[in-house]
Amino acid sequence: IVVDCANGASYRVAPTVLSELGAEVISIGVSPNGTNINQACGSTHPEQLQEAVKASRADVGICLDGDADRLVLVDEHGQVVDGDAVMLIVARYLNKKNMLANQKIATTIMSNMALSKSLQRNGIGVIQTPVGDRHVVKALREHGLSFGGEQSGHLVFLDHGTTGDGMMAALQVLAMMDEEGKGLSELAADYQPMPQVLKNVDVQSKPALETLEKTMALKKRIEETLGDAGRIVLRYSGTERRARVMLEGEEQKVIDNFADEMAMLIVKEIESQS
Repeated sequence: IVVDCANGASYRVAPTVLSELGAEVISIGVSPNGTNINQACGSTHPEQLQEAVKASRADVGICLDGDADRLVLVDEHGQVVDGDAVMLIVARYLNKKNMLANQKIATTIMSNMALSKSLQRNGIGVIQTPVGDRHVVKALREHGLSFGGEQSGHLVFLDHGTTGDGMMAALQVLAMMDEEGKGLSELAADYQPMPQVLKNVDVQSKPALETLEKTMALKKRIEETLGDAGRIVLRYSGTERRARVMLEGEEQKVIDNFADEMAMLIVKEIESQS
């Protein structure tokens, strides 16, 4: 196993736990100096881990973030398995074992449309929430569910903890791989995400998006064009003066063009109101 600890909180714990459980461990991102946390490493930059997995011919790569609450995996071929794919693997396993409360999971609006469709094919329902693992936890409690998460890798096993824990989530997936006798690529093989684009743009202020008439008109036109085969999500960053535009659809070029058009219009319309 190759584990990337993002020069953060898990730099000692994660390699130790995996070694104690009998794995041959190669560790990267385990030299924190106070300023290099998440720097070109960890779950937001898995490239280094991908190369290490391929170079060492490892069975799996575990990618944590700086505060160790996120998990992104890399399969034996060096391919990234993101939070959506991990949620499908976990939900399908728990459902088969009759351990998935109410046969549903909670995901956020940023999860790929392919996830809900794949879950539905496996008889699993989805409760969709706003972005943020706190919203996922709230939905789990309100709907009596046991598992949920985010595409970014925040995964919550409510039977075991009340928040995301990347290492605990990794151990759950490793146990499933061991019991199923399958590699990660095989477990994730039937998950094919729809083309998706996320564009972030800086804005001068954050007026309610619903008050931006031209933006809403373009959003309606995009939705009519995509129909049931795609979607658009507009929102502001919770911490920065930044708007986020996310689109999914059947053709990457089409959604890329729509995302560019929408991003430019939002900035222009907000500037015209200032």
